[in-house]
Amino acid sequence: MTTDSGRQTTAAMGRPRVTSRAALERQAFALFARQGFDETTVDDIAAAAGIGRRTFFRYFASKNDLVWGDFEAHLQRLRGLLDETDPAVPLVEAIRRAVVEFNRFDPREVPWHRQRMRLILEVPTLQADATLRYASWRAIITRFVAGRTGLPASGMVPRLAGNVVLAAALSAYEHWLSLEDDTALSGLLDETIRQVSAGLATVLDLASAP
Repeated sequence: MTTDSGRQTTAAMGRPRVTSRAALERQAFALFARQGFDETTVDDIAAAAGIGRRTFFRYFASKNDLVWGDFEAHLQRLRGLLDETDPAVPLVEAIRRAVVEFNRFDPREVPWHRQRMRLILEVPTLQADATLRYASWRAIITRFVAGRTGLPASGMVPRLAGNVVLAAALSAYEHWLSLEDDTALSGLLDETIRQVSAGLATVLDLASAP
């Protein structure tokens, strides 16, 4: 059964019902690739997944939320990577290692992650959401810097560090998405953060000096 636009609205083609967040994401991403993000509705996704609208909302609060996946769990992992860093590791080096590791993916997941990030960075209707999510990501770096330097998280230097690292990471992602080869994302992240490390380290050293 289809709508007037030709979209399938039931799971009558014999496909199994979706039973996990990850599987529902895959179904949605396939629709986004064919129809476009804005043109795809929650009802479209639920129908393709063989579930009801109510079941969709048990997995995700909205279509936008689906694009980000389990973002809170991802943030918790970044916090963990930073917290587990040996205190003897220089501050900027600790951040670089954690961010690179945080963005390291199983090769089988890379195509899906690429599609996710293309949506996040390029779809205008997701930009307001992105601003809020990246503020949470940036705050983790800011608080880590504050904890290591003894400066308040509301201070200029920890805020600067959070913004600089986020900008470096986004620059790496934007460049990665522009490439047509199999360049590793982790290598680009490593490079961009190294590019800003010297200046950032100098600022942090000056701010934390007695």
